[in-house]
Amino acid sequence: MASSGGNTPSSGGSNLREETNQRKIKRMLSNRESARRSRLRKQKHLNDLTTQLSQLRNENDRVMYCINMITQHYMSLEAENLVLGAQVTELGHRLRSLNEIFTCLEQPIDDGAV
Repeated sequence: MASSGGNTPSSGGSNLREETNQRKIKRMLSNRESARRSRLRKQKHLNDLTTQLSQLRNENDRVMYCINMITQHYMSLEAENLVLGAQVTELGHRLRSLNEIFTCLEQPIDDGAV
């Protein structure tokens, strides 16, 4: 009757090892779960960045389309402006010519008779 059921030094060491092993397993499982959550966060971040990249590319395409349309419209207006400028110059010359003719017609004719 020297043994008292679980209070022997060998069973105390066994319990200590058991607790140490359980803590180690618990820590390992906790680390695995933490790593899993970290991977999920990284994957979500990557997915968010991929979505944002796609949206920015679409927006960039729309902006480039608008820039091209505005550039074409600008070039069309610039060409029209050049034509109108040439017409203004030509009409100005014609007006001066007509004014000269009109001025000549308004002057009394001096036929030399007294």
